[in-house]
Order: sequence, then C-alpha cells, then structure tokens
Amino acid sequence: MRQAEMMRNTNETKIKLALNLDQQEPVSIQTGVGFFDHMLTLFARHSRISLEVTVDGDLEVDSHHTVEDVGIVLGQCLREALGDKAGINRYGSSFVPMDETLGLAVVDLSGRSFLVFDAAFDNPKLGAFDTELTEEFFQALAFNLQMNLHLKILHGKNSHHKIEALFKATGRALREAITNNPDIQGVNSTKGML
Repeated sequence: MRQAEMMRNTNETKIKLALNLDQQEPVSIQTGVGFFDHMLTLFARHSRISLEVTVDGDLEVDSHHTVEDVGIVLGQCLREALGDKAGINRYGSSFVPMDETLGLAVVDLSGRSFLVFDAAFDNPKLGAFDTELTEEFFQALAFNLQMNLHLKILHGKNSHHKIEALFKATGRALREAITNNPDIQGVNSTKGML
C-alpha cells in the first residue's frame, strides 16, 4: 500500500496528516483557513488520493505557518508513500482552465527539489489566506517531496481562479506522475534510482 501518516508538532503548528495514493476516500481537510481547506480538497480530488489533514496553528498571528507547514508535511508523506518510485511514470503535466484563467503545472519526481513559480495575484487576501502564501506552500511541497515543480499562469485576472487553477493542475500532474506504468521496469531513470 502506498500510504503514509505523520504528526508534526512545533511551537507554531500541530499537524496530523494521512494519505493513500491508491484510494480516493476519505478526503477531510481542517486547517482553520477556509480558502486553504478548499484548495487542498481540490488538490486531493484532482490527484485522486485520499487525504486527511488536521491542523492546530497559530492563526492568531496569521496563516503563514499553517500553510507552509502543511506543505512540508504533505511533501514528506508523499515522498514516503512513493517509496523507491519503481514503476511510476515520474513525469506529469496538466493545463487547467478556470473561467478566464489558464494554469499549467509540470512535475518531475526526480529526487531533486526545485520550484519555478510564475504567477501574480492582484488580490492580496482571500478570506484568511494571504495569496502570497500560494508560492510558500508549493515551495515547501516541492522541496519536501524532492520534485521539480513548474507552475505558471498563462493568463487570467481573478486571484481565486488563478490559485484554484494551480492547485488543480498540480493535483492532475501529480496523479500522472505517481501512476504505476506496467511498461516501466524498475525506476524511470538511467541512474537506476530517483
């Protein structure tokens, strides 16, 4: 079973996260940040994974630590669940339209951490979520999963639509990358490991 569970407790956040790459239920997200809950739910649905997240964060400060730390734990759990990555596609990409917006995500589960983030948001806040935290989340996710992640908004105006397109596109690209491919023997790399 490709699954993982982790608890991470710091002075800023207490996080419990469980996921399963090979089943789609349950999905339950409770971070205390409504917009972020919505985005993580979309991510889980489009990557077709089971994802349960509960967070007790220092929201009296702001949502920064909660969002970043969830990215850290999610990345670590995904990496653990993937194991040696034998038989997976490794690469994935997805364009996702969201009304006037078009977002792109490209993933390489290479074992090397890198984020390219090309998106700007006119609205600085959506509910309790600071839109600049979108990049912080994906940075934490990419570095802890040890993947290359390229994200781009090709066009769009509405900040909600832009961020939603990025979360959906990343979920769909990740689903492609983690899918077992019977044509791949071992790992999809000339190095013999990822």
